[in-house]
Amino acid sequence: MTTPAIKTVLHPVSDLAKAKAVYAALLGVQPQTDSSYYVGFEAGGQQIGLVPGSGMTSPVAYWHVPDIEAKLAEVTAAGAIVKEAAHDVGGGRLVATVTDPDGNVLGLLQDS
Repeated sequence: MTTPAIKTVLHPVSDLAKAKAVYAALLGVQPQTDSSYYVGFEAGGQQIGLVPGSGMTSPVAYWHVPDIEAKLAEVTAAGAIVKEAAHDVGGGRLVATVTDPDGNVLGLLQDS
């Protein structure tokens, strides 16, 4: 079985244009995805996403997993609580979030 790895971190932003400029300068690359609801960068094998108006209050790291439902069952059996059930965000990509016993939000991501 493949060990899950953090490959995606989403950051909530209030001003997408200003945040895009800062992250482009920080990462030294232009965004690969640039829309009104999501700006995504790839840098060093990491996906960095900027999400305006998402209701997120802090960045969320997403562990890439081969089977999101199996991993949700495993982490909830261990004590995590589902915050956002697995759902398709486009292109067959599934995401879900859980909270750990201290309320930290953890993301799970499965590509099709």
